[in-house]
Amino acid sequence: MNALLSVSDKTGIVEFAQALHALGIKLISTGGTAKLLADQGLPVTEVAEVTGFPEMLDGRVKTLHPKVHGGLLARRDLPEHMAALKAYAIDTIDLLVVNLYPFEATVAKPGCTLEDAIENIDIGGPAMVRSAAKNWKDVGVITDASQYPQVLAELKAGGQLTLTTKFALSVAAFNRISQYDGAISDYLSSLNFEEGNSTPSRQAFPGQSNGRFVKLQDLRYGENPHQSAAFYRDLYPAPGSLVTAQQLQGKELSYNNIADADAAWECVKSFDAAKDGAACVIVKHANPCGVAVGADALQAYSKAFQTDSTSAFGGIIAFNCPLDEQAALQVSKQFVEVLMAPDFSPEALAVFKSKVNVRILKIALPPGGATDWDNGRNAVDVKRVGSGILLQSADNHELTLADLKVVTKLQPTPEQLQDLLFAWKIAKYVKSNAIVFCKGGMTMGVGAGQMSRLDSARIASIKAQAAGLSLSGTAVASDAFFPFRDTLDVLIDSGATSVIHPGGSMRDQEVIDAADERGITMVFSGVRHFRH
Repeated sequence: MNALLSVSDKTGIVEFAQALHALGIKLISTGGTAKLLADQGLPVTEVAEVTGFPEMLDGRVKTLHPKVHGGLLARRDLPEHMAALKAYAIDTIDLLVVNLYPFEATVAKPGCTLEDAIENIDIGGPAMVRSAAKNWKDVGVITDASQYPQVLAELKAGGQLTLTTKFALSVAAFNRISQYDGAISDYLSSLNFEEGNSTPSRQAFPGQSNGRFVKLQDLRYGENPHQSAAFYRDLYPAPGSLVTAQQLQGKELSYNNIADADAAWECVKSFDAAKDGAACVIVKHANPCGVAVGADALQAYSKAFQTDSTSAFGGIIAFNCPLDEQAALQVSKQFVEVLMAPDFSPEALAVFKSKVNVRILKIALPPGGATDWDNGRNAVDVKRVGSGILLQSADNHELTLADLKVVTKLQPTPEQLQDLLFAWKIAKYVKSNAIVFCKGGMTMGVGAGQMSRLDSARIASIKAQAAGLSLSGTAVASDAFFPFRDTLDVLIDSGATSVIHPGGSMRDQEVIDAADERGITMVFSGVRHFRH
């Protein structure tokens, strides 16, 4: 048996080659890989000895040769193929170990030039991988170091790989080539190349978008039982994102569970536990129905639950801090579909042990901690439309006090400013048209997803009344401007004393005058937060 090894990432290759040699497998290799193996005392034949040609053009040409591809592509079950190999003195290659030049890592580096990118486009590697993967019944093709243990285990046990394993390796190989070519296409088609310009500018969106996703699991059904569904993750998932969750207990997640869990997790991630305190978000049907911050998880949950205890039934609950026993005991009194946190104390998990259907997800903080959650946000949002997709940069804008523009005669107090920023942060995660009443670090009433902003305001007020919450002295966020004063009057009549919205309407002055007339303070954010 002959094995050809040519890897860019040398992780584990020496140990793997030593194991192959111990099994009596002949080692063939290229360039740096061959030198590394030889330096370790392994008998290795360089590809140049096999082909009769030296590596050429700074290594651009070394394996593009019939003695390599013939050895990979020849079908062992066809006498004419084997006769051709014999006629041209070509040996079969039974095992191929290749990982590709690090194109993705190269273009991700700041300051990467077009020349750097081009030189990291692998040619010989993908060609060999395709040849081996096509001839999968006769050749095992390894494209990642994580595959070494299984391959060695089978070779040691039976002297050869099973067809099941070879097919799985072939599929993984073609997937890797697809991912690699997609990354190259994304990068090159995003460049604005002009002759004489050695550093082309990059467009925000490439000329061709090549989505690369890996299936995590098939789902029982989609939004409704008659729809089929599956859950995929990005090829390179961001740390601290939902797809990195570890399910500690509970039933299998459903399509709707995942969609709502993502809405809750993205919202709670906007609160830094070290700066903002413990935060709890309760989501029902993609909208936050209760959000609060507190001194600890228990207080945050208790306040969030007060906003709309009716909607919280069967909701999705997310915390930005570890869940302890006290908070778990309170949460466990209600019917919960999904519970998420960066961690859970053993006592908290024990509380839910008897509630076997509750899905508990642990989503570890990014390496930099909660303050590094920005790196766990999507950079691009995708929406499917008929035979196409819409791409947009994700709404990751964060508002600060310095961004606010007070437009009324009455200035907001420090407490009102904090409530306004809190309300604005929540409105970003509420379906448009969004109206959010807040006070003291908790939502008091949420109006979401109405065709009329006026109706959203009325619903938010009704929700607060139903919960027995007073809206007197509340701050209100509207995700878009007020086209007329009528919505503002509803908010003020309900008890609001401060309002934040983007501004930008032709009737802004009319709305500002109404705020002055009613004696409230109003600030403009200058940013809209539609969420469709």
